[in-house]
Amino acid sequence: MRLVIVSGLSGSGKSVALHLLEDVGFYCIDNVPAALLGAVIPQIIATGDPLYGNLAVGVDARNRAGDLESLPQLVGDLRQRGVRCEVLFLHADEDSLLKRYAESRRPHPLAGQGVSLREAIAREKELLGPVIACAELIIDTSHTSIYQLRDAVRSRVGLRSEPGLSILIESFGYKHGIPLDADFVFDLRCLPNPYWELSLRPLTGRDPQVIAYLDSHQNVQQMYQDIVGFLRHWIPKYLDFNRNYLTVALGCTGGQHRSVYMADRIATDLARTYPQVLTRHNALRGIGRPPDDNPAAAAAGKP
Repeated sequence: MRLVIVSGLSGSGKSVALHLLEDVGFYCIDNVPAALLGAVIPQIIATGDPLYGNLAVGVDARNRAGDLESLPQLVGDLRQRGVRCEVLFLHADEDSLLKRYAESRRPHPLAGQGVSLREAIAREKELLGPVIACAELIIDTSHTSIYQLRDAVRSRVGLRSEPGLSILIESFGYKHGIPLDADFVFDLRCLPNPYWELSLRPLTGRDPQVIAYLDSHQNVQQMYQDIVGFLRHWIPKYLDFNRNYLTVALGCTGGQHRSVYMADRIATDLARTYPQVLTRHNALRGIGRPPDDNPAAAAAGKP
């Protein structure tokens, strides 16, 4: 049995994630009291009904603090019983949440009776602290559309038919901010920048001219070897720890040249060993190029 516990801040996209999982075949239950999970899940397991082979459960802050604090222990107990238990947490920054509530005019579940929206968001973060602490995959939706969120949940969670470590290699631009979902962050700003070559400026790290330019620099090759060596050393430790998700972020100034080049190259390398390697290029979204694809899988002969 596979169980995905979906949680997150109100307004960050939890309902979107649950609906997507339902679309790809999960049996979904939303707003389950955390206090009942310890009783409900074992009963579902005992039925042996294939209908519940893939189960997604939504948990939010409308619970007693003590019940949420017990969630990490429950997750550990279920894993010991052989359940593929994963925790997905959706997050967004305060400004994004305030804007979404202003546009929707929906009340925050913890607001009201003298509690402002900002205070409710802060209280919710505090209550969900234990859930964040045990979450293996955190998706920041601050600058993500509904369609991008659905794609992220589908590729990283919904389509994972086999157990194992799902590795996401993502590029980003420091001028846009560091991704909050990253486990490892590598700074590539010390490498030669194609931006200063006028003929390369409008291109990206996927164009042959940019690839040839970066391939020609020894320190780029050294950086690549160092990062790959680091990851090949530490990824097995994550596997030993039974982790389900690992996110590696590579950043340059704008996220258009060096980080894209390096992310694709590292993903292709790792895909030769690990079957679940994905790529995401945050800064390429919105400039007319596909934001998410998997050249690593293509290089390894996978669909």
